[in-house]
Amino acid sequence: MDILLIAGLWLDGSAWDGVAPAIEELGHRPVPLTLPGQGDGAGSATLDDQVAAVLAAVDAAPGELMVAGHSAACTLAWMAADARPERVAGVALIGGFPAADGRPYADFFEVTGGVMPFPGWEPFDGPDSADLDEQARKDFAAAAIPVPEGVARGRVRLADERRFDVPVLVVCPEFGPDEAREWIAAGEVPELARAGHLEFADLDSGHWPMITRPARLARILAGAASTWERRRA
Repeated sequence: MDILLIAGLWLDGSAWDGVAPAIEELGHRPVPLTLPGQGDGAGSATLDDQVAAVLAAVDAAPGELMVAGHSAACTLAWMAADARPERVAGVALIGGFPAADGRPYADFFEVTGGVMPFPGWEPFDGPDSADLDEQARKDFAAAAIPVPEGVARGRVRLADERRFDVPVLVVCPEFGPDEAREWIAAGEVPELARAGHLEFADLDSGHWPMITRPARLARILAGAASTWERRRA
C-alpha cells in the first residue's frame, strides 16, 4: 500500500528521509510530499493549493492508500479523507488533530511579510522538543521554510460525512493515548469524536518523531497500513 507522508509546518518532503526507507523495507511504498509554499519555491501558495497537491497525490496512487499527516498537516490528511473517502484506506494523525470545518488551518504564530516563520524553540520548550539535541535544533531552525500566510490563515472546508467511516490512527508522541482520549471525550476534537474507527499508538517521543524516532514511526505506520490492507481485501 502507498503511504502518503505529509509533514507539518516549516517542513518539506525531506523531513521523511529517515522514515521512508524503513517503510519500504516493511513492504509498503512511501510517498513523501513537498507541499506548495513549503519547499517548491512558491511563496504565495494557499491552503487550497496544498489541498490540491495532496489530492493529486491521492489520485495518482495505484489503489487505496494511507494518508499520514504530521502536526498541522493532520488537517490536510483529514481533508483528503473528506474529499476522497473511497480512495483513502485510513488516516494516520501524528502529533496533532484535524481542525473542524470553517476553522483556520494553522494560524498559530505571528505572520510577517506575508509568511509565518519558524518562531524559534521557546514555544516548544518541554515535551515537544525534549528529545532534540542542540545540533538537531540548529539544523531544524536553519532549514525551516516560512509558511505562506495564505496557507496558515486559510479556512478548512469539510463536506462529506463519509470521512467519519475512514479508519483513523492517532499516533501519540509528546502526549499519551489516554490524554488524547480525554481531549476527544471532552469535545476538544469534534472531528474525531464522530470517527467510527479510532485507534491509538503510543510513540514516546517529542513532537518531531520523524527526526528522533524514524524507525519506530515507520513500524507504526506500516503496521496500520498492513492491517487496513487486510481489512479491505
